[in-house]
Amino acid sequence: MYPESNRLSREEALRLYTQGSSWFSSENGKKGAIAPGQLADLAVLSDHYFSVPEERIKGIQSVLTVVGGKIVHATAEFASYGPPSLPVLPEWSPIGKFGGYGAPLDSRKAARAGFALEHPRSAQCHQLGRVHHTHSPSRYADFWGLGCECFAF
Repeated sequence: MYPESNRLSREEALRLYTQGSSWFSSENGKKGAIAPGQLADLAVLSDHYFSVPEERIKGIQSVLTVVGGKIVHATAEFASYGPPSLPVLPEWSPIGKFGGYGAPLDSRKAARAGFALEHPRSAQCHQLGRVHHTHSPSRYADFWGLGCECFAF
């Protein structure tokens, strides 16, 4: 998307994300590098940042995160070390059934639970008391991908 001359190297991007962030928060020498006397919060990543193809960098996730010497997140091969899950409140929240934000949606579970996955804009919305702008497509459909302005998704 950008010419090579207008992009950072992986090394420079990582340095700016770690040491640059500590400078920006006025915490130079306290965090931002693996060095004696600095905070040792860390994340173990799902792929090797320096060797994965460039298009896969955005898909790298933390499989283990340690903050203040305590494991605060663990998945994959580290899942057994992870902290217990927090209870989902309120109890009726769909998150308890389908997973947290960003979790992949299992369409079979959603269908069994009675959740509609697609909501075509139709006359039925009006019959149910939902109001649409009939002179134009939903202004939210293109921006948020919701499809129907009545937010029945």
